[in-house]
Amino acid sequence: MRKLLIASDSFLPRWDGIARFLSDIIPSLSKEYDITILAPRFKGNLPEYKNIKIIRFPLLKIIRLGDTYPCIPSIRKIKENIREADIVWTHTLGTIGLAAIKYAKKYNKPVIASVHSLEGELIRKAIRNIFKKSLFYFLYKTVGISSYNKCNLLLIPSKEVGKRLNEAKIKTKKLVLHLGVNTNKFIPSEDKAASKLKINLKAHTKVIGFCGRIGREKNLMTLYKAFQRLERRYPNIVLLIVGEGLKEQKKIFKKDGKVIVTGSKNDVVPYLQAMDVYVLPSLTETSSLSTMEAMSCSIPVITTKIGYPKKYIREKVNGLFFPIKNDYVLSIKLDSLLKDDNVRKEMGREARNTIKGRFSLDKTIKEIKRVLMEY
Repeated sequence: MRKLLIASDSFLPRWDGIARFLSDIIPSLSKEYDITILAPRFKGNLPEYKNIKIIRFPLLKIIRLGDTYPCIPSIRKIKENIREADIVWTHTLGTIGLAAIKYAKKYNKPVIASVHSLEGELIRKAIRNIFKKSLFYFLYKTVGISSYNKCNLLLIPSKEVGKRLNEAKIKTKKLVLHLGVNTNKFIPSEDKAASKLKINLKAHTKVIGFCGRIGREKNLMTLYKAFQRLERRYPNIVLLIVGEGLKEQKKIFKKDGKVIVTGSKNDVVPYLQAMDVYVLPSLTETSSLSTMEAMSCSIPVITTKIGYPKKYIREKVNGLFFPIKNDYVLSIKLDSLLKDDNVRKEMGREARNTIKGRFSLDKTIKEIKRVLMEY
C-alpha cells in the first residue's frame, strides 16, 4: 500500500476548517493509502482513526498567535517519516508544514500543498501585536513563498486565490479544488422548534448563528454589535457562537445573557439546525467550509463580500451581503430575514440546492484521489 504523509499545523481536537476538511477526507483515503499524520498536540481528546499513524508535537505556549500557539516539531521524526513516504501532502505554512515541504524537497518526494488561506492577509487580520505581525509577515514573504515554490502542485480553492498567489510570485502549478460538504450529514431540520429544544433553547427563540474559530479575522465584534441593535426588537433572540478562540472576546460575549458560546463541538449539525440565520462577518476567507455546511442545512446566510463566498452566494436568492465592519447594515439585513419566515425558508432551500449542485464531498474526494494517484 502506498504511503501518504499528511502534515498540518491545524488538526483535531482543535476544530477549524482545515481540521474539519481532513476529518471528512481521511477515512476515504485510508482505504487506499497507508497514512501518517504530523500535527500539533492540541488540548482535548483526539478521535480514534483505524490504521492511521498520528505523530503529535508540543506547542510553544510562550508565543500566542491569534487564538493558538506555534508548534515545536521534532525534525528527526519529520525526516524519518518523509523518507518512508511516497507522497507528502501539506495543509499549512506553520512550523510542521514548512518543515515537511523542506525535507520532502530534500529527499526528492513529491509534495502537494493545499492552500486553505491567504497567509499574508491572515497574518495582517489575525495578529494585533505590531511586532509579531511584522515578524510573521516577513517570514511569510520570505520562507512561506519560497516553500510554496518548492512544491510540485498547489491545490487552491478558487481562481481568485490562484491570481493572488501569482501576484506574490508563486510559480508552482496550481489546480482549483473546491471544498465539498457531506450533504447526507449536514441536513435541514425537520422541525425547527424541536431542534432548538434539543440544544436547550426555547422553541420559539430566534437564533442568529456563527460556527468557527473566535479569531480577530472572523470579525465577530461586528456581528455582536449588530445583534445588540436587534435585542430590543426581539425579546426572544439569541446569538449562538459555536467555536473556541480569543479569551478577551469570549469574556465580552459571556457577559451578555443572550449570547451563547458553546466552545468547540465534534458535531456541529444540531447547532446549525437550530439556527434561523447564519452570519459570516469575516475580514478574510478563501472558501468558508462552515458557511457551506450551514447552507447545506438550509440556513440562509449573510456574509461580507470576501473570498469565494461572493461567488456561490447570490443576493436575495440563497443569502445576503453586507459591507465589511458595517454592523448597522448587518442589523437591517438580519431584521429583514428574522421577521419573514417565508423568505428565510425559500433562501434556505436555495442555499441547500447550491451546495448539493456544486459542492459535493464525493466530487472533492474523487478529485483528491486522482491528483494523489497522478503524483
